[in-house]
Amino acid sequence: MSTMKPLRRQMIRQMQLARLAPKTQDAYIAAVAGLAKFYWRSPDQLSPEHIHTYLHHLLVERQLAWSSCNQVACGLKFFYTKMLGWDTLQLNLPPRTKRSQLPHVLSAEELQRLFTSATNPKHRALLMTTYAAGLRVSEVVHLQVTDIESDRGLLRVNQGKGRKDRYTLLSARLLAELRAYWKLERCKPWLFPGQDRHQPMPIASAQRIYYHAKQAAKLQHGKGIHTLRHSFATHLLEAGVDPRTIQLLLGHRSLDTTPRYLRVARTHLATIRSPFDLLRVDSLPPLTGD
Repeated sequence: MSTMKPLRRQMIRQMQLARLAPKTQDAYIAAVAGLAKFYWRSPDQLSPEHIHTYLHHLLVERQLAWSSCNQVACGLKFFYTKMLGWDTLQLNLPPRTKRSQLPHVLSAEELQRLFTSATNPKHRALLMTTYAAGLRVSEVVHLQVTDIESDRGLLRVNQGKGRKDRYTLLSARLLAELRAYWKLERCKPWLFPGQDRHQPMPIASAQRIYYHAKQAAKLQHGKGIHTLRHSFATHLLEAGVDPRTIQLLLGHRSLDTTPRYLRVARTHLATIRSPFDLLRVDSLPPLTGD
């Protein structure tokens, strides 16, 4: 196992050259380390059959989620093809079996209750910003005060998912809320710092803020803070904003991801007639209790 140290250094260097995100690098290192620990052998001494057996162990015996196993498979594939120079590595994971679920969306009244229930100024500003700008939780906690471009009415998102920069909406109402919040906190450089004011708020803390506000507001749905991003996109569609614009605001790579919000947009569904309405059933006899 002592050979893992130089291999680890080489792999980190290779991932840096490939410009993989830090979280991806950590996940790939953990994947290779997990394989080596499973067999108590250096990973460069293992065969494709060893790798297949390990993935089967994760899927069937440990019953990890498909997404977790897929991440391990991607990490191992990177190691063996990019690091060790294997030509191919066919891992053949079974297809994802998880059912596609519609995003949960909060109504305007539910959002009002959520924001009102958050009495802490930082917590309320965090939740409002997440919804008003349609941000991922990782994006909202990494906002800096300088990302607020008030003269342009824009909010800058630095290195969002996929390591992409983008701009999103900065409403006049949100700007007023953020100014009031900043006068109280005087935070800098992070808009929402953690307990250590020189560090951004941890993602887990932002999630807890949402759950506490949701519980206080007695809301029945909306699993996590990502619900606010879903609500942002759906409400824009209901207001008539085109999917391409919403795609840019959300930072989706593909337009294929955005139209799923059409499935929960009330105004879109209201324009579609049920085929039952097209049937000529006016001559049917009325129902009786017999």
